[in-house]
Amino acid sequence: MSTLSADTTQVLAQAADWLESGRRVALATVIATWGSSPRPVGSQMAVDDTGAMAGSVSGGCIEGAVVHEAMATLRDGEPRLLQFGVTNERAWEVGLACGGQVQVYVEPVT
Repeated sequence: MSTLSADTTQVLAQAADWLESGRRVALATVIATWGSSPRPVGSQMAVDDTGAMAGSVSGGCIEGAVVHEAMATLRDGEPRLLQFGVTNERAWEVGLACGGQVQVYVEPVT
C-alpha cells in the first residue's frame, strides 16, 4: 500500500515523464511550516528546464520564486533551502488572514 498522496504521485509521474523525454527536472518540497500555510509539509512541485511546473508548494503566493530558484538549481546543480514568510501585521496587506512561514527544499533530479 502506497503512503504517497494522489497529488505527490501525479507530480512524481510528471517529473518521470519529463526526465524520460530528456528534460532536466528540479523537485521542490515543503519541509517545514509555521502559522498559516496553504500547503502542508511534504507538498511537492516539479519544474522542468523550460519552466513548466506540476504540483504546488504554496497555492500560488510563492510559486514564481520557487520556479525561479528551481531553474537556477537546474543551471548550477546546487540544491537550495528557501524560506518565505509574512508577519501577522503584514498579512492583510498581501491578502492573507494571518501570517506564517514555509521552508522549501529545491533539488535537481537525476
